[in-house]
Amino acid sequence: MTMPPPEQPYGSGDPEGNRPYSSQPYGDQSHGNQPYGAPQSTPPPGTRSKGLAITALVLGALALLLCWTVVGGIVLGLAAIVVGAIAASRASKGRAGGKGMAITGVVLGVIGAVLSGLLVWAGASLLNSESGQNLQDCLEEAGDDQAAINDCQAEFEDNLTEQLG
Repeated sequence: MTMPPPEQPYGSGDPEGNRPYSSQPYGDQSHGNQPYGAPQSTPPPGTRSKGLAITALVLGALALLLCWTVVGGIVLGLAAIVVGAIAASRASKGRAGGKGMAITGVVLGVIGAVLSGLLVWAGASLLNSESGQNLQDCLEEAGDDQAAINDCQAEFEDNLTEQLG
């Protein structure tokens, strides 16, 4: 009666026990495998960081939502543009993920900054107009008198309605 060959541990050889399955040791760098705990130079393709892209998207959305303020629109918009450009560059080179989010953040940042700039320009133009100067003069003369302030506002609104209508 013949005895079956002893069982081989997984990966130690073929069923006959003649040669190893792999001539390469575990962790061989030629296959891209690294030993457990070894630092990786680039993250695996499915786990690339999207932190900068998410930051750009959030900043761009805030810039658009707060475009009626100088800080919200212009400052956050510019921050979204810078962070989004960096994130898109890293994503293009394969060092990070989220290229679409980064580009969206840049676009939202541009829109927020432009809208905010337009609103600042419109406000400055309005205050420098004749109606704006009249309102400023009227408010200076009114002082702390609330009834006079209300009259100044009503007069300003009437002037604007006449100019726009």
